[in-house]
Amino acid sequence: MHELSVTEEMLRIATQHAQEAQAKRITSIHLVVGDLSSIVDDSVQFYFDFLSKGTIAEGARLRFTRVAPRLRCRNCGGEFAMRPMDWTCPHCGAAGGDVVAGREFYLDAIEVE
Repeated sequence: MHELSVTEEMLRIATQHAQEAQAKRITSIHLVVGDLSSIVDDSVQFYFDFLSKGTIAEGARLRFTRVAPRLRCRNCGGEFAMRPMDWTCPHCGAAGGDVVAGREFYLDAIEVE
């Protein structure tokens, strides 16, 4: 359900920037979404379709770029892809690490006419 509030804010930001640029309409919105963010693309699209009706963003295409989770080893500092059930550093064999990618959710770009 949190997709509703993030979609409202994303739409507000996109329309504000489009209006400042004196755009007539928004044709697409590019979003970056980390796999650990718990954001569901289809839910964002559903809320966007509803919320954008009657705005300059109505009919705009949402483009999602997903970011896979990555960890940084606390022992050696090496970065590696997070694998299910295995958070072992492939560089030094230490267990665990800090998440450095995969929690993102931001509006990267808008295309306007």
